[in-house]
Amino acid sequence: MSKSEFKEFVKNNPRLLTYVNKNEMSWQKFYEMYDMYGSDNEVWKEYLNPEIKTIKENGLGDFANYFKNINLDTVQESINSIQRVLGVLGEMSTTNKETNNTYEPKPIYKHFDD
Repeated sequence: MSKSEFKEFVKNNPRLLTYVNKNEMSWQKFYEMYDMYGSDNEVWKEYLNPEIKTIKENGLGDFANYFKNINLDTVQESINSIQRVLGVLGEMSTTNKETNNTYEPKPIYKHFDD
């Protein structure tokens, strides 16, 4: 295979550049793979279609494991405690408003309950 064919292959597959920029692969290794296997080999699936790999490896399995580890009783207890705190805060705010509204100033000219 010629270098110009490899350059055309790289232009058509710009994902290879990310592997080189991250120092995961080098252009030399990619060229050697291209020279040995060509452009249509299964070797390139790992580098050209990484989304498919990550979805299969991490996709639904991770979500299922995440939800398996959630204890619904603990979640319900947390929600109940938050509701109680909000209720207490609501009561405190209405109590403060009521006490402030019932204040009546005494006249200045009145002495000793005259």
